[in-house]
Amino acid sequence: MRTHILLVLAGLLTVPAGAQSVLFDFDNAPVQTPFPISLTVGGITAHFSATAQGYSIQSVSSAPIVPAGFSGQFIYPSGGSAADLLVSFSTPMTAFSILYATQELACDDSATLRVTAYMNGTLVGTSTANSTPLCVCTYMTNTLSITTTQAFNNVVVHYDASPPTCQDWGPVFLADNMNVTPMPPIILTSPTRLANGAFQFTFTNTPNWPFTVLGTTNLSLPFSNWTPLTGLTEAPLGQFQFTDLQATNISRQFYRVSSP
Repeated sequence: MRTHILLVLAGLLTVPAGAQSVLFDFDNAPVQTPFPISLTVGGITAHFSATAQGYSIQSVSSAPIVPAGFSGQFIYPSGGSAADLLVSFSTPMTAFSILYATQELACDDSATLRVTAYMNGTLVGTSTANSTPLCVCTYMTNTLSITTTQAFNNVVVHYDASPPTCQDWGPVFLADNMNVTPMPPIILTSPTRLANGAFQFTFTNTPNWPFTVLGTTNLSLPFSNWTPLTGLTEAPLGQFQFTDLQATNISRQFYRVSSP
């Protein structure tokens, strides 16, 4: 009664190998398409929507304004009033950045943009960016970014404050080249049979993330019929260890770690 099988599965978490940054340059989107739209790059689907008059996909070859650093196709405001850019992701993220340009004409200072990250509606973090021009420029570009210790699956990009002294500006922005970093894959390591007959394994991932370990003795069962198991601990942060004290009474057990 000492044979156990460890089945290494990532469960609901499916991300590119190594959790590398993924670039959305919008060149795979139909030109002049209004939001909402969904785009898939590197196995990640991002759904883009907006408030107010919203946004559309435009091209450098036809858009009235093309800020420095923008190329191919990019996000363009559909009106002159402020509108939040809303992006949701098919898998949890730990970092987000986007190139943007605000409407400022020959200004000595610039507007402030804010990105706020959420996980299923719960606030994870927020960050701002302000590009003080080094010259009297039009549509100065900058990068708005956020990196978090907790994962998120949607962000809101918001025009937060107008330029402090500029007199010729509008509350709109253009955007291009969105980079996202997905949560790392779950890799189970160090499977060990303890002296008392319990079974143990470890994995490293996002700190404080609500992982669940499931088990079954019948590999043909659908995942929805696997049993949630107790015994998962985290110490130090980001280092997870699971110990199955019931393994002494089971001749064979399969394990799976899932993420919401």
